[in-house]
Amino acid sequence: MPTTPPAPSTIRTLPSWLLGRAAARGRSLVAEALAREGLKMWHHVVLAAVADLGPLAQAELGRSVLLDPKDMVGVVNDLQAGGFVDRAPDPKDRRKNAITVTAEGKRLLARCTRAAERANGELLAPLSADERARFLEMLTRISGVTEEGAPGGR
Repeated sequence: MPTTPPAPSTIRTLPSWLLGRAAARGRSLVAEALAREGLKMWHHVVLAAVADLGPLAQAELGRSVLLDPKDMVGVVNDLQAGGFVDRAPDPKDRRKNAITVTAEGKRLLARCTRAAERANGELLAPLSADERARFLEMLTRISGVTEEGAPGGR
């Protein structure tokens, strides 16, 4: 496992600092895995959200993943240019665009999901299977993320 420069002793024992270091390492591993599939982290997040929630209005999609609207436009443009999502007038409100995942987007998402799972497996490799399960349960509790994925529920 790569090491980082030591932090001051009063810092390196703080759970918040340790979680931040673990999160940074996890993001790096997942970003590298997704890059091999041609995606960036936000592209993966948005594609997964569209697959789970779509079709949905672009603004609603941005709110669901907490991405700024101007950044969402760029991510959706990239995904649409790659043939991974379609953007069409929302049947509920034709003034809005509804985003749907394409068959190619579903295939890419499946590959990226496997890549992210392998990267997370590498992150958690120092833990036994039982430790992983307990760790994930504790992380879920302290993160405030519900089973539905939204902080505090839907």
